[in-house]
Amino acid sequence: MAVVATVLLSLLAVVVSTCWGATPAERAQALLDQMTLDQMLSMVHGISGSYAGTVNAIPELGIPVLHLEDGPQGVADGVTKVTCWPSALTVVASWDPDMYYQFAQGMAEEQWIKGTNVMLGPMNNLARVPVDGRNFESTGEDPFLGSAYVTQCVKGVQSKGVIACAKHYADNNQEENRGTVNVHVDERTQYELYYPQFQAAIDAGVGSIMCSYNKVNDTWACENDRLLNKDLKGTMGFQGFVMSDWGATHSTVESALAGLDMEMAGDTYFGAALTSAVESGLVPESCIEDKALRILTSMFAVGIFDTVQTGNLSVDATSEEHNLLARTLSENSIVLLKNDNQMLPLDADSITSIGVFGRAGRDVPIIAGSGSGEVKHEYVVTPYAGIKSRLPRGEVQYSDGTVIDNAIDLAKQVQVAVVVVGTSSGEGSDRRNLNLDYGEVDLVNAILAVQPNTIVVVHSPGSVLLPFATSVPAILECFMPGQEDGNALASVLFGDVNPSGKLPLTFPVSEDQTYLKTVEQYPGLYEEEQYSETIFVGYRWFDKASEVPQFPFGHGLSYTTFGYSSLSANNTAVSFTVTNTGSVTGAEVAQVYVGFPPSSNEPPKVLRGFSKVTLAPGKSIDITLPLNPPKDLSIWSTIAHDFVQVTGQFAVYVGSSSRDIRLKGVFNN
Repeated sequence: MAVVATVLLSLLAVVVSTCWGATPAERAQALLDQMTLDQMLSMVHGISGSYAGTVNAIPELGIPVLHLEDGPQGVADGVTKVTCWPSALTVVASWDPDMYYQFAQGMAEEQWIKGTNVMLGPMNNLARVPVDGRNFESTGEDPFLGSAYVTQCVKGVQSKGVIACAKHYADNNQEENRGTVNVHVDERTQYELYYPQFQAAIDAGVGSIMCSYNKVNDTWACENDRLLNKDLKGTMGFQGFVMSDWGATHSTVESALAGLDMEMAGDTYFGAALTSAVESGLVPESCIEDKALRILTSMFAVGIFDTVQTGNLSVDATSEEHNLLARTLSENSIVLLKNDNQMLPLDADSITSIGVFGRAGRDVPIIAGSGSGEVKHEYVVTPYAGIKSRLPRGEVQYSDGTVIDNAIDLAKQVQVAVVVVGTSSGEGSDRRNLNLDYGEVDLVNAILAVQPNTIVVVHSPGSVLLPFATSVPAILECFMPGQEDGNALASVLFGDVNPSGKLPLTFPVSEDQTYLKTVEQYPGLYEEEQYSETIFVGYRWFDKASEVPQFPFGHGLSYTTFGYSSLSANNTAVSFTVTNTGSVTGAEVAQVYVGFPPSSNEPPKVLRGFSKVTLAPGKSIDITLPLNPPKDLSIWSTIAHDFVQVTGQFAVYVGSSSRDIRLKGVFNN
């Protein structure tokens, strides 16, 4: 009789948990009420499997298996028959929330087809360190722009029934010594610079967050009560579950009590050791209940209980639709850094010969970074192939540039030289410097000496040094463009697509033009690292120090021109007009920066709004971007431990980049 009663209660739990009128939290609680402690404990750690991470199913309660899989650039970890999308940083360079959302949906669709129900992304870490090996996965150097991307990424991923996992919380801003470094960072810097992207993910309903390898203020991130319980689950209001990075768990009791909900990828600390800790009273059962409830609630919230997952890793997830989307994303993210004398676009009707130079132009294309975010491409359209396809009646020749004399000979013979340069990076190590790959600067200079019609195309995981920038007439930055690299590039080169990307980070003139002046700041001295630059990172430091970068944050040209007029600003909105003053249709990213009163000790200006608009020649559009004073006109107070509005006179700057300011005004708050 007791057995029958237990079965009936379990069935009742399943019925209640599938009730469409209940909230995800209510459904999760109804199911949790019927779970044994052992069942709850089975959900808080990983098991071995074919995916990056796996959490066992509990079939007697109808709880499905969880399959966790990388990627911020697509289905990763060596999985085949998937799309190699542009990297996250590349898509961020589009400054287009609609592109962000489509990118996220495309990735999530393939994750679902492959049997995944937790995607390990977006990567929310700020590009504090210019040489960070994983900057290609990042959202750039500004928390406002990063938050805009993260918001759409989380919404897009979870709209497809896949839980998004925002990572790596917190301050995992380098690969060098990431597993041992102790980051020392102050409270205000956290909340103004490194937490906003995670707050944006929480506000968007993210189901999971991954804690990082490093220590923060002397305590491992995954057993850091201040980080997890107080800041993340307390102040920021996170209702989902926290998983560790793979192998980032260092303890059982400390981690469990500090707010870690799931150990990945195994059960070293949250398996038998956690069971023993609960049985001995070191960890209360209520703590385990909270962890299981958070996991179940996130599963219910995206519909994992409501739609049967039938995918597997062997299914072909690619499609022509996704190939086209990958190309569109790359096209919209290419940044025109320079275009003297309207060198671009090229006229396909008048050009009969083009030379493509550099190993990245054909033999060794640079389309993605390495590590857990690396995607195995099914095909790659190289720059050479894309240009050749776009110019079928012309002659397109190639030189890898390794023998300079041969490259020079070819450059003399063709009408236009396209020199493809770049460098790559990946998880586990940082770049040694910001240089291009060996010999590429010499190659550019040699070709430029004999061919004035030289275009340089850059592929990079972030900022790079371009010492030839003042000499070359045209430069395009493609970042990590994915499998459709060549097609997207050709579309922009020949004007089928008017470039509209903007830099999501600053390109310096030299290696030492940086706020990271000491080894204590990076990579850390004896594994102790000081974020002593505080909130002055990226363009914020360049502005404060009155340093002139090679190319500023937000920079990106078009084949047309835009005028700005009619500024009107108060503490709730900034309004202005943008006009296409050129001869072709194009898109402009209008950017709004705010300057705080000097007493606030903020940077000279900070990004507080942007809008991407497409205009035909001669057409205008009135733009109004809202300001939210409790958020946009506030600074973090270490006394109130909250954002506090700043009063006084604010400056407002509207323009085409952080340094190309077209309109200025003031308002009071």
